[in-house]
Amino acid sequence: MSINKPPIKTAPIKTAMVMAAGLGTRMRPLTNDRCKALVQVDDKALIDHMLDRLVSAGIERAVVNIHAFADKLEAHLAARKSGPKIIISDERAQLLETGGGFVKALPLLGSDPVIICNIDAVWSEFSAVLGGLIAAWEPRLMDELLLLAPRSSCLGYAGMGDFDKDPFGHISRRAGERADWVYAGVQICKPQLAEGFKIEKFSRNKIWDKSLKQGTIYGHVMQGYWMHVGDPKSRLAAEAILQYEKTA
Repeated sequence: MSINKPPIKTAPIKTAMVMAAGLGTRMRPLTNDRCKALVQVDDKALIDHMLDRLVSAGIERAVVNIHAFADKLEAHLAARKSGPKIIISDERAQLLETGGGFVKALPLLGSDPVIICNIDAVWSEFSAVLGGLIAAWEPRLMDELLLLAPRSSCLGYAGMGDFDKDPFGHISRRAGERADWVYAGVQICKPQLAEGFKIEKFSRNKIWDKSLKQGTIYGHVMQGYWMHVGDPKSRLAAEAILQYEKTA
């Protein structure tokens, strides 16, 4: 007779990295005088949408990388009246992209698992999206856990899907012409995965490739409607949905 052992409790995730250094060229002309992180959706800057979500999920520290309009973004973050505690990873001298930016920030992140977020990920949630992602994190099995949205129902995404997923949550890169799942701009990651990579421009896809090869990267399907706010048109559409939510 088998005995069901209680799950091993893991330390709560308290640190996040918010990727806010991008140039936001697709968001022009809205980014002619500000970085993409400061573009407003429903009277709130994109970065504040994400930081407020992180606070609600129990995150206490957020490392934010800065490059475009860095002084303006840093001043905005300093003026926030609520958490999380902000720590700046300065990329003024060189924009390092999602992989290099993560490597540069390693000394600020610590050794425990962290949440990594894109600032252009906004959502309407049916249940707590970040809370669900954190609850699904199993460090005995996983090195990375990606938040996924169904390709068939999301806003601002016109691609063919990013990942296939098996019934156990293992993910792999799209094998056919289309895949059902889209990376929704948030993940949990063990910082140690980035050790050995140089501080230089590269995509986080290289780190994903390492986990994909080892079979330690999983996907968690969000309980909500995902909106990729990547250009002025998708910004207007996302704003309309968020405003409708307030009155519904």
